Amino acid sequence: MSLEPAYAVAFTDWLGCACAGARERAATAMRSVGEGVVAETAFAATAGHVLDFDDTFADGLAHVSAACAPAALVVSARLGLSLGTALDAYADAYEAMSAVVEASHPALYDAGWHPTAVCGPIGAVVAASRLLELTEPQRENALALALLRAGGTRGAFGSDGKAIQVGLAAAAGVQAALLAHAGATVDLRAIHGPVGFEMVVGASVPRRAFAGTRDGGGTPPAIERNWIKLHPSCLGTHSPIDAATQATEEGGRLDGGPLEVAVHPLARQAAHLDAVSDGLSAKFSIPYCVAHTFMFGAPGVRDFAGVDPGVSARAELVSVEVDESLPEFGAVLTESGGELARVEAPKGSPERPIDASELAQKMSDLVGDRLDGLLDDLERPASDVRTAAGL
Repeated sequence: MSLEPAYAVAFTDWLGCACAGARERAATAMRSVGEGVVAETAFAATAGHVLDFDDTFADGLAHVSAACAPAALVVSARLGLSLGTALDAYADAYEAMSAVVEASHPALYDAGWHPTAVCGPIGAVVAASRLLELTEPQRENALALALLRAGGTRGAFGSDGKAIQVGLAAAAGVQAALLAHAGATVDLRAIHGPVGFEMVVGASVPRRAFAGTRDGGGTPPAIERNWIKLHPSCLGTHSPIDAATQATEEGGRLDGGPLEVAVHPLARQAAHLDAVSDGLSAKFSIPYCVAHTFMFGAPGVRDFAGVDPGVSARAELVSVEVDESLPEFGAVLTESGGELARVEAPKGSPERPIDASELAQKMSDLVGDRLDGLLDDLERPASDVRTAAGL
């Protein structure tokens, strides 16, 4: 089965985020607590998600690559396999995890679960199971074992916990594959039974998640609905940022008058913080991100190293309202009842995908030329890619 270019784009995006995030506090803490393939996966997954800049599956609000890519890369490197083999395993894992995420949405999110962390073990276990060449019964046991460790809540958003719980989820999937490879078994009632994963957390695990391949039964691949982020902040802030950018380009200013941002309730669920205490919480604040955009332009990675007191003061002028009539990730800015800007879907979303030059610029902003050409040769050892990215 050939690899769709969209998988390479998403993997490249994740790798750049992981390379740039490897020295962040959550990632370095994770790196310090263990050794071996499971611990290495946890570190790489934490590094890839800590900036909140990695790609997102739009129809389930989950960072699917955040769990699948590190498992595929680290296990492939450990086994001496090629980059191409790692990418194939990643693509299969992406589709399997996306199937569960989509089938479980919005139940997981509405209940307060973090879908990336809850479903992350599925993506990681599918990638690792393929690379370890598990039999079908072993794959089923591995998936059930992985889901024994599923967890993570939206309460961790805006803290180190968000990236750490994604790292732990990816590690759980790899560990489950290794356990199944060593002979461990778990009855599938752990997934489908009356007190199994589906019933307890309110999720749904379609049969195709067990297949461990990209065969979606004729349905378009989930990767076509992937979102490459152009702002290193919560998805719920992206349209407000783009709307503020549009308003400033037309001469708008945040200079004393109150400003209202209307978003869909789902976006508000995600970007739920108003007052912020540090850079991590600022990533989940629509008022802060909008104020920053009016004052200095759309925020970049370095702008979330801390909280700017001036931006925080201006953010107090920005209020957020919910409007169910808006697209899930659309936004409208108004001032004194007059509309300043409207964005139906932000750049980077499936409705407005980025082009190659925009991805290249994102990578350059993240890591300079450090990863240039690294993924061009699919026969290159996966270990070379991992080493170059500092993972």
